[in-house]
Amino acid sequence: MPEKSSSRGSGAKKGAPKYQNKFAYTHNRGSKTTKKILAAPVDGLCKRCTDQVMWRKQYRKYKPLTTPKKCVACEQKKVTKAYHVLCDGCANEKGVCAKCMEAEEIVEGHNPKTSQQRVKEQQELEQKLANMRERQRRSYLRKLRRGDIVAADVPDVCNSDDDFEYTDSEEEEEDDDEGDSDEE
Repeated sequence: MPEKSSSRGSGAKKGAPKYQNKFAYTHNRGSKTTKKILAAPVDGLCKRCTDQVMWRKQYRKYKPLTTPKKCVACEQKKVTKAYHVLCDGCANEKGVCAKCMEAEEIVEGHNPKTSQQRVKEQQELEQKLANMRERQRRSYLRKLRRGDIVAADVPDVCNSDDDFEYTDSEEEEEDDDEGDSDEE
């Protein structure tokens, strides 16, 4: 019997997919693994490899390393980042991409936030929340916890009554006053 293959009889590659995706992939917000994957830094790679790893993170194809693997240059178990074949030391020493080992321009990390920047952002968020009413504060904190918004999306609000939106109850009172004059 002939062996089954996924390619066409002539060995030619298949064309583009018949149907394109209608909507983008959405992560499971409550997953600890997803949060860990999205928080993992992507650095020491060329533009092409960075795009590949970012795509894997975006579509939940990224698989983090559980144990360090062996560097192909120094033969020591120093590679701690997924999809890298060189440890950071060897990659920096040779000036090459840690994934494809080509001497391309290395892209700066996508998560370069230092602890000082995180502390500063946290203080700014606390300052914004302190200026809010209790109802607004709880609402924004709930949205932050769920992951619906990020800290940068929280508006800077003053405690002035100028920004307060009045409900329809005041308009109804005015309508009632006008209605009373018609009945007399």
